[in-house]
Amino acid sequence: MIPINEPAILAEVTAAFHEYERALMADDIAAMDRLFHEAPTTVRYGIGEVLYGIEEIRDFRKGRGGSPQRRLGWVAIATFGKDMATANAEFFREGSDQRGRQSQTWLRFADGWKIVAAHVSVEGSTS
Repeated sequence: MIPINEPAILAEVTAAFHEYERALMADDIAAMDRLFHEAPTTVRYGIGEVLYGIEEIRDFRKGRGGSPQRRLGWVAIATFGKDMATANAEFFREGSDQRGRQSQTWLRFADGWKIVAAHVSVEGSTS
């Protein structure tokens, strides 16, 4: 049986999740890059973009000029064994009550926890 939410593992992933959130809000591209798995298999689906591989993700970040500022709502992080986790969060952009959603799949590699898949959407968004 795979252990779920072992406290030490959950604390590690929670810290990595919040590190990514800080980097996102500061537009710290280098920190965001460190937290995404550097591979062509890494995927990020955004509100208006579909990105396959770390190079497409990096190019998007460089051209974006920063993420819209937001505050987190409900956050659910779950770990499965010692090397896999999911993070799901609600967020609200500054000046808006419209709910956004973010999901991330995290894996532990030799150099730490990395996002291997991410998805961002906003309720009611058509693009």
